[in-house]
Amino acid sequence: MNNIYAPSGTRVRFIGSTKDQVNWGGNDDPIQCGLKVGETYTVQSTEVHSQHTKVYLREFPGKRFNSVSFSDT
Repeated sequence: MNNIYAPSGTRVRFIGSTKDQVNWGGNDDPIQCGLKVGETYTVQSTEVHSQHTKVYLREFPGKRFNSVSFSDT
């Protein structure tokens, strides 16, 4: 995801994730949560940290994902 400060409503595409990306910062596993590679989702909010950013999606309330698992659409 190029814009780690993506405002609510931004559309992003899930590009996949590795176990390390999931574990970094204690994120949820997007595959186990049902995200599909290539599908587009809507940003609810982002949480920027010094070395990673968490992305919260409208379609998956309460779940947090690593921003590197997404690309801008």
